Amino acid sequence: MTQAPETEASLPLRKLCTDCGLSRTAEPQRCGQACQFIRPDYPRMERQVHGRARFLPSAQTPTDELHFGPLQAMWQARLRAPLPGAQWTGITTRIAERLLDSGSVDAVICMRPHPDDRWRPQAVVVTRAQDMAACRGMRMGYAPLLSQIEPALQRGLRRLAVIGIPCQVYPLRAIEDQLRREHGLQSLYVIGLPCSDNTHTERFHEFLALLSPEPQRIAYLEFRADYRVEIRTDDGRQRLIPFLQLPLSDLPADFFPTTCRTCVDYTNALADVTVGYMGGRGEQWVLVRNARGQHMLDLLGDELLLTPPSSAGRRTGAVRGFLANLQRAAGGLPIRRMPAWARPLVGWLMPRIGPRGLEFARARVEMKALETLVHLRRDMPARVRSMVPEHVFRLARAYGLVQAPHERPAKAPPPPG
Repeated sequence: MTQAPETEASLPLRKLCTDCGLSRTAEPQRCGQACQFIRPDYPRMERQVHGRARFLPSAQTPTDELHFGPLQAMWQARLRAPLPGAQWTGITTRIAERLLDSGSVDAVICMRPHPDDRWRPQAVVVTRAQDMAACRGMRMGYAPLLSQIEPALQRGLRRLAVIGIPCQVYPLRAIEDQLRREHGLQSLYVIGLPCSDNTHTERFHEFLALLSPEPQRIAYLEFRADYRVEIRTDDGRQRLIPFLQLPLSDLPADFFPTTCRTCVDYTNALADVTVGYMGGRGEQWVLVRNARGQHMLDLLGDELLLTPPSSAGRRTGAVRGFLANLQRAAGGLPIRRMPAWARPLVGWLMPRIGPRGLEFARARVEMKALETLVHLRRDMPARVRSMVPEHVFRLARAYGLVQAPHERPAKAPPPPG
């Protein structure tokens, strides 16, 4: 297992940068054409990766692809024998192990915990299935994942799998053809994680300190689809905190970077398979996007239990309330806080009557679309035209945020290389 050079603490220079690692490669100038936060072209990239762009819904052909991107299948899923130390049951880790064991790939490029901080991600190249165990679990913070691609290829590792979040996967796909032509890449499997609002590792430690008087003991944290955060400590204790009881109002205004407030690809639409939580209702949510994604699931055989996704509740009210708070904050007004006496009641009600399953996932995607537009229009209005794809405007239109004439995008530049 090889790891990224010890320069990860350096912060990106651009405001809209998550340090995906592309700027650390031999051709850092490719950022200008490959970055998700400059001028993404999702229809073209979806056709390149999946053979077609996402289907848009109509009265005759209802589809969830507007929200979730191109799909072949969606599942609620879990491993029959959960992997110890995994974030959920360990589907992502197990797929990577099977890719290596089966000889489908020479290496997996992913994250593991930094030796000095269990929450800080560190990019690594894994060539043995047994080493994937050290990569289980959630990390918070920036890590230059793509900086490991060219060194892996130079070592003769030509068949690769990459586990990444959307702002890492978009530039990877943007340079994929060049990697094949000029660097010997033979095959690429991409396992996508739906990003759930990243932040700098140092900021995340501040959040942990608000949750516990002994934050150094927290070994596991997960935002669950049942409106609760699960925390586990080193001694095995578990604690469930309703979303409404989280001390989010005590966080600094810049806790989430501008990039995470303006993400247009929450569900990682350019991955071959996306594995996350939002539509899972207590299990994982798996979105198979193409034949490579299906091949990865097939490698697990009967280790994997699949059931059709379910949906309940209505999202509209929750999303409209979210938008109202966004707009108040953007106008300099204080966010309306729920009275303390009402929080336990609403916290009890939401898992029972709020959006659940796929409806919860749709709500989160719509919230991200609205958040993107509100924040860009307030902080970087000139970027709306180049950064926001049509499907985001389609999602926001239902809530009254309409694309202005000056926000219509210009033609995207050609891909790098």
